Amino acid sequence: MNKKTIIIIPLLVAISVAAGIVIGNLLKQNSQPIFNPIGHSKPNKLTSILRLIESGYVDSVDMNEIIENTIPEVLENLDPHTAYIPARNMQEVQEEMRGNFSGIGVQFSIQEDTVRVIEVISGGPSSKVGILPGDRIVTVNDSLIAGVDVQNSTVLKLLRGEKNSSVKVGVVRKGYKDNLEFEITRDDIPLISVDVSYMINDETGFIKVTRFAETTYDEFMQGVQKLQQSGAEKLIVDLRQNPGGSLSSVLQIVDEFLKKGEPILYTEGLNQPRKTYNASGRNTWEALKVYVLIDEFSASASEIFAGAMQDNDRGLVIGRRSFGKGLVQEQIPLMDGSALRLTVARFYTPSGRCIQKSYENGNDEYYHDLYSRFSHQEQLFADSIHLNDSLKYQTSAGRTVYGGGGIMPDIFVPLDTTGNSEYFDKIYRKGLIYTFAYAYADKNREKLSQLETADDFDMYLDKQNILNEFVNYAREKGIPRDAKGLKLSEKVIKTQLKAYIARNIIGEEGYYPIIRQLDNTLQRAIEISTQNLLVESVRRDSIDSND
Repeated sequence: MNKKTIIIIPLLVAISVAAGIVIGNLLKQNSQPIFNPIGHSKPNKLTSILRLIESGYVDSVDMNEIIENTIPEVLENLDPHTAYIPARNMQEVQEEMRGNFSGIGVQFSIQEDTVRVIEVISGGPSSKVGILPGDRIVTVNDSLIAGVDVQNSTVLKLLRGEKNSSVKVGVVRKGYKDNLEFEITRDDIPLISVDVSYMINDETGFIKVTRFAETTYDEFMQGVQKLQQSGAEKLIVDLRQNPGGSLSSVLQIVDEFLKKGEPILYTEGLNQPRKTYNASGRNTWEALKVYVLIDEFSASASEIFAGAMQDNDRGLVIGRRSFGKGLVQEQIPLMDGSALRLTVARFYTPSGRCIQKSYENGNDEYYHDLYSRFSHQEQLFADSIHLNDSLKYQTSAGRTVYGGGGIMPDIFVPLDTTGNSEYFDKIYRKGLIYTFAYAYADKNREKLSQLETADDFDMYLDKQNILNEFVNYAREKGIPRDAKGLKLSEKVIKTQLKAYIARNIIGEEGYYPIIRQLDNTLQRAIEISTQNLLVESVRRDSIDSND
């Protein structure tokens, strides 16, 4: 089992649950009010108890704190995706959905108690005043943030702020004896949701979508247009580890692939009448052959995309069973600036599938479903996936697909466990590949900056002694050389080193083309696209193919 994947499960499950699909706001115009404010209804037991505490308890109490603590307990009895968002968290949630925030425009990493600038957004506030990759940020206004065990959240709070507000940043730069001082005017910074789009070969383009925000449609269209202008006839859309997000974005994107009138999804709930979303006929990318990559962390809007492409027989879905989130939330603002994200409906794919996995045994078991999949070795063997014969549905071409618990891929690709070793596990848990890659890039920035493409980095770094350098670095960090482990993991370690070094200099267009050497799912998709394998030639039971 891939230990790296196990480690990131809690983080990605949390992201998946937090991201949600705020669909309900789009349904309001077609539905009746879903609740009456407490003040307009008869008092219930809960409100009566709160009023009794407020008016008769022996000591003074903070009623606001009691209410804040009580709300999550009440919602715990509902589904896993109904959530209360405190007022203090609303800005972050809104920024995530909008796809931008106001800040200084740098990507940073905290290493050895130092905030190091990884990338400066071109044309952003920091770029305009002369901040450079490799700079160390040591002060923000009057706050020292170097050598004080500073946390990521603290740095974000200091650097972000209202648009057009100013912040003073003190920087240590190699080659300069004294600290450099910059006054930066904050501006809107885009949260990129399309990591990269590049040509894999002369006819196949690749695009990676990390989440669906309000800006994703525009980013996606620009990315695919660039690929088509480069000669792309086939498109691999990577939705792995994409937790979902904005419904409007995914609807717009799917609309660019379907003929007029073809269904995308429909939603329905006890207090929400059925609403169907069909393609408008834009179908801009009609000529592209499509291959969709998913895994156990693809959720929500990602599943809408994969389900629509699969049920309309528009594209092949490749990878592993998706997360299984088919619930619709409406975000309802409350008087104090907080909000309730209430599940109001389920969504169904064009064939009629509800892909929401069960939460009948409580939220704890729901959250641990991915662990159960690993223990059942579902990620390794397709026949470990138990398909429910009572939930059979038909695609538009008559292929059998299944409802319940996520989108099942057309072609199953097992998790790649080659290259695992105890040695790799130790260096991964300490994050040493990442920290070494940054230090190497920083030390050799002048030379590496002359390289322009991922291939340039790949060939240049192959001629350097980076693996031995890394092994010595790891030994200095407390992990001695392990010849047996190194033999097993050499390719994984070296490829990751090259990919991260390239990312530190030229960004994602350096990282993804190199790291794909370790990506068996993407390699399988490339193989399938090269064979010109189309949806019509893939039977539904091809999910059981492990080759």
